[in-house]
Amino acid sequence: MRAYLLHIVLGFAVLASALGVVYSKHESRQLFVTLQNQETERDAMNIDWGRLQLEQSTWATHARVATTAEKKLGMKVPEMNNITIVTTQAGDRHE
Repeated sequence: MRAYLLHIVLGFAVLASALGVVYSKHESRQLFVTLQNQETERDAMNIDWGRLQLEQSTWATHARVATTAEKKLGMKVPEMNNITIVTTQAGDRHE
């Protein structure tokens, strides 16, 4: 009778262990799928970040700023005879 009980307990232990392995494998697969989805999202964000950096550098070029200032604000580079250069010397500081 004692050996029979031992076999039943060991059978339940083996069954519980097998269910634990199945659950662990299932959880591992779900986490792996989540990891792959997040890596794909990260890669897409890195591509978008690179595109945005390129777009920002394009918008900030000197030629683009100058063209926009000329067309939208009517600004232009002054003629040389309209430019005044102001210099100060170290002893000429006024406070």
